[in-house]
Amino acid sequence: MKKRILIVGLEESEVLIIKQNLGFDYLLVHYDLLPKIQLVEGDLFVESSSIPGKYLLVDMVVFHGIFADDFDFITLLALWRGPCLPNATGMMDLRQRIPGLVRSLSVSKFSGIKRGMVIGAEEYFTESEVVAKWGTWHCGEDKSKFTGNWNSSETSVVEEFITGEAVRIMLMGDKYWQIKLTGDTWLKSIHHQDSVQMEVDPELLADSKNIAKHFNLQMVGVDYMVGSNDEKYLLEVNHIPNVTVFPFINEAFLEFSKNWIMNH
Repeated sequence: MKKRILIVGLEESEVLIIKQNLGFDYLLVHYDLLPKIQLVEGDLFVESSSIPGKYLLVDMVVFHGIFADDFDFITLLALWRGPCLPNATGMMDLRQRIPGLVRSLSVSKFSGIKRGMVIGAEEYFTESEVVAKWGTWHCGEDKSKFTGNWNSSETSVVEEFITGEAVRIMLMGDKYWQIKLTGDTWLKSIHHQDSVQMEVDPELLADSKNIAKHFNLQMVGVDYMVGSNDEKYLLEVNHIPNVTVFPFINEAFLEFSKNWIMNH
């Protein structure tokens, strides 16, 4: 029996690379956006890309993307409990920014940032320089730095602003990297042209591995701030870390995905 693999979120060129050397034992169904899926008596089905209304039994899922309405999709995958890369329950636990942060802080040893929170539209006052974060996108947006009065438009977490260096620990199976996050302003991102690979901090690596183990995630991107006083602080955990900016990470991701499929 051939195994049907549902791949969601990848580019067509990436799917072709994964498909190489898989042989004839696998059928790949690829969607760049969220497809219609059903969970029926423990079996996962996806709508055919060529025949609307026809649903196909799925054996494995490779999921890599962040979509506006993907929480229910990920939750269904977690309820299915079938082979999913990354682990669906781990993705579900981290998908929503603030609940995911709370869960991560209970695991990390670098949880020292002082934080506040507002619910809905509310006024917030502080004498210190802070950063407000809202939304669920995990992509460096939906943030505001302020001192004094600030009015939220939706539920937000507020944390003290740390001067220092923003970094990301990337884990991919047994491989790992540390990336310096840069930007033209106080906002830092892996997408900035000056972001670069750097020497791995063993303490941050150990902490990231502990977080990944806790959430049972085979791959993860963990963001930290290293303060000017050399203190380290967890910022957030990315359940779907970027794998396209750096070619060596993209190559490792595609190879890892291919090996994962062949070993299930």
